[in-house]
Amino acid sequence: MGMTEKIRILLVKRGNISEAELARRLNISTTNLYNRLKRDNFTDRDLQKIAEVLNCTFKAGFVLNDTGEEI
Repeated sequence: MGMTEKIRILLVKRGNISEAELARRLNISTTNLYNRLKRDNFTDRDLQKIAEVLNCTFKAGFVLNDTGEEI
């Protein structure tokens, strides 16, 4: 599942927030957000900001399967 799909799920779970409303909350143009969603192209910083405006936590990282160590 790509980030775009996850973001759309969050929008529904947060009360059917529109993509235009998300763009407004992020203080970016709707076109900019639509393009990022279309390309599924987000930086960690973008995802942190989306999490902040949607009142959730974004986690990213790696876990070594043999030791369970998180990086």
